[in-house]
Amino acid sequence: MSMKDTLNLPKTEFAMKANLARREPEILQRWFERRIYEAIREARADSPSFILHDGPPYANGHIHHGHVLNKILKDIVVKSKTMAGFNSPYLPGWDCHGLPIEHKVDQLLGAGKNGMSIADIRRECRRYAEKYIKIQREEFSRLGVLGEWDEPYYTMSYDYEATIARQFAAFVRGGYVYKGKKPVHWDPSSRTALAEAEVEYHDHVSPSVYVTFPFAGDPSRIDPALAGKDVEIIIWTTTPWTLPANLAIAFHPDFDYIAYEQGDKVYVFAEGLAFAVQGACGLGDGKVIAKFRGALLEHLKARHPWIDRDSLLVLADYVTLDAGTGAVHTAPGHGADDFETGLKYGLDIYSPVDDDGNFTPDVEHFAGLNVFDANEKIIEFMQERGCLLHREDYEHTYPHGWRSKVPTIFRATEQWFIAVDHDGLRQRALELIAETDWFPEWGEERISGMIAHRPDWCISRQRSWGIPIIAFYCQGCREIILDADIIERVADLFEQHGADVWFEMAEEELLPPGHKCPACGGTSFRKEKDILDVWFDSGISHAAVLGRRPDLPWPSDLYLEGSDQHRGWFHSSLLCGIVGMGGAPYRQVLTHGFVVDADGRAMSKSLGNVIDMQDYLQHNGAEILRLWVAMTDYRDDIKVSDEILKRNAETYRKIRNTCRFMLGNLFDFDPRQDSLPEQEMQEIDLYALDLFKRLRARVEKAYERYEFHTVYHSLNHFMTVDLSAFYLDVLKDRLYCELPDAPLRRSSQTAIFRILDGLVRLMAPVLSFTADEVWEHMPRWQGREDSVHVARFPEAAAISDSGLGERWSKLRELRDLVLKALEEARDARRIGQGLDAHVKLSLPTVWRDLADRYKDDLAQLFIVSQVGIEESEKLEIEVLSAEGQKCERCWMWSTTVGGDSRHPSVCDRCSGVLTNLEAGS
Repeated sequence: MSMKDTLNLPKTEFAMKANLARREPEILQRWFERRIYEAIREARADSPSFILHDGPPYANGHIHHGHVLNKILKDIVVKSKTMAGFNSPYLPGWDCHGLPIEHKVDQLLGAGKNGMSIADIRRECRRYAEKYIKIQREEFSRLGVLGEWDEPYYTMSYDYEATIARQFAAFVRGGYVYKGKKPVHWDPSSRTALAEAEVEYHDHVSPSVYVTFPFAGDPSRIDPALAGKDVEIIIWTTTPWTLPANLAIAFHPDFDYIAYEQGDKVYVFAEGLAFAVQGACGLGDGKVIAKFRGALLEHLKARHPWIDRDSLLVLADYVTLDAGTGAVHTAPGHGADDFETGLKYGLDIYSPVDDDGNFTPDVEHFAGLNVFDANEKIIEFMQERGCLLHREDYEHTYPHGWRSKVPTIFRATEQWFIAVDHDGLRQRALELIAETDWFPEWGEERISGMIAHRPDWCISRQRSWGIPIIAFYCQGCREIILDADIIERVADLFEQHGADVWFEMAEEELLPPGHKCPACGGTSFRKEKDILDVWFDSGISHAAVLGRRPDLPWPSDLYLEGSDQHRGWFHSSLLCGIVGMGGAPYRQVLTHGFVVDADGRAMSKSLGNVIDMQDYLQHNGAEILRLWVAMTDYRDDIKVSDEILKRNAETYRKIRNTCRFMLGNLFDFDPRQDSLPEQEMQEIDLYALDLFKRLRARVEKAYERYEFHTVYHSLNHFMTVDLSAFYLDVLKDRLYCELPDAPLRRSSQTAIFRILDGLVRLMAPVLSFTADEVWEHMPRWQGREDSVHVARFPEAAAISDSGLGERWSKLRELRDLVLKALEEARDARRIGQGLDAHVKLSLPTVWRDLADRYKDDLAQLFIVSQVGIEESEKLEIEVLSAEGQKCERCWMWSTTVGGDSRHPSVCDRCSGVLTNLEAGS
């Protein structure tokens, strides 16, 4: 028998090389065959619930970085809550209606769309969504996300569509819904209105112009000094295309305005902006001939610069001195403030722009032009007319369609709205926001500001693929029939046949038999063509999903989505929850940032910084992505790159190898028979358990607070610093060289098993595949959970010696100093390795008691052959060559080597072990 055969060297089938791309699908298949998700549900059936309600991703295209981040974060939450003892089912869902799918289908159908009915187009949209639900379901599952993938919810299912209609009925019954002509964000590329949640703001360069409006009437009504003068009002705008719709000029009632004479003209503008206006318009040589308050101008008139009509002078508190002239061009059909001013002064809500964003035929000179293309032509025209004082490019943020990415226009059209101030809806929403826990905390302020200042919710869209607004028009008197009972009737039809029936059935089939117009008694009706905003679809998801099963109660405990959902899903869900269900649909809301590259740039195919998720999973597996998600502070934007993922892969290898070492040293350990009680264990093993106890408390608290980066860093530090670089390194001699059942070895094995058993539980929500793989290779027995994911987090283990941690922290401090001295000795070639050394410690009094207490353990602690201690006034460490001969078995130097003639090449410790092994054989 060779000396190597007498050692207890690690043995395990847990592979050093992870080969995640091949092994993960095998693990997924095992989970499926063993019905692990169902086992989790059964194990937690009687536990208190914790419900994360899944925000439905859009069923359009393969998953990308943002999907990966979002779904893995949700999976970490659900698994950590499950392992903390909660019944936390995960029901995934998909958002299926809306413009992106309809647009894709339009492209696929091409000319073939001509002649197709709306119902036909909707069926094609449904097929397209079904295709990507299947694709994304497989891709999400491949990430290791456990959930009810066989029966998810989706917004185009018949029961969900019926719920949308019934929730809409609740708004109608409460008096929140109305139809009116108001300016809305209009997306000319998709020919539909947009809600605030569908608008995002990007940097944009617009032509800003200073334009003169001649004063109409006798200017002496403003000030006697202006009698007989040619007075013009200067306005400033960054949307020249709205000038054909100008009907008024707004002034602030409390601002001072001046009449500034230069040559034969007198210009009116705000005194507070005089320097800027004079500089921009080249008015440096004139003089002020009158000064007056803006209130004086109310109800006076100016003339439009080129159209034969007046512009009423009005007052408005929103006029500022931030930019411009203090005289604000007002087009009631093209702005929210303008609209309100128009209503106040009885102006026409004039919007001469069609659905494509082109001027209507009544716009002289510019009819048919796209409004953005018309900007330069209008500027040229004004220059020729002599009413343009100055133009320059102006960079500012401008609204764009969230999905189309093209600039929107403010356009007054007939739309359906939800009145957010009706019956205290806005105030109730603000109160519930304050009662909700927001992670991070700034989320509360953000959504509160949005709710506080948002206009009424525009809920109508001029598209085909969505849930129809269930309203009718009397063909006789044009009365709108908006009735909650009728909506409920139609909802029943949706539940049986789907929302397509709205486009397939005649009006008399949808309405109650014999229905008559309440206004005129007519019996001929026309259906509404508009569909509901898709944010209404997703906003009622809580009503469609929660409260329908005992294990999915309403409201949810947590909503978790990207920070853009403060204006989207969080926002619409709150308003829908209040009206439809009587409260907020969530108790907590967690938001994460966006995925960016290593330089902080948005991910874009055009920039070439996108990592193909399907390709990455195929070649590298999901575990590295899960580690990437956990390591980042998701509250900020999350960086990803090939280099970042490579660093994560290196961290993963260290974690895996630590687990492998621990498994390898448990090959002959049965926890039920071989574990030692605390009083029989070695101090270093108890210290390791104490370290783990502290780790467990820190990690479980981090999971509870959704601080997953703390989980990652805590686990990584413990496994690489506390275990690999210290505890396991120190243990190797006793694990390998002692008798298999020696108390020293069993003590360490007891600690290793308990630590590894707890570690895999703590890391399972993050490293789900690896934790389960480690669990498979750990000692098994009847009654032990079939998967780590069915298990719970480890129980707290109390160590009775309260001073243990402090003593061993000091010992580790001394060890670090010794390791540094050994490294210097190696560099100077005085020794080859640590076991070649005899360390001489000269210690002051403050270290002596500790060193004397552990003098028999110091050599093993430092991984040297001998340690000598002497008194000194200061701490000094001297590295000498070890005494005696090198033991062939344990490689330690000892003066006892050769003392036993039967085993002349080994030390007395190893000789005793060999004698016992020989006796046993």
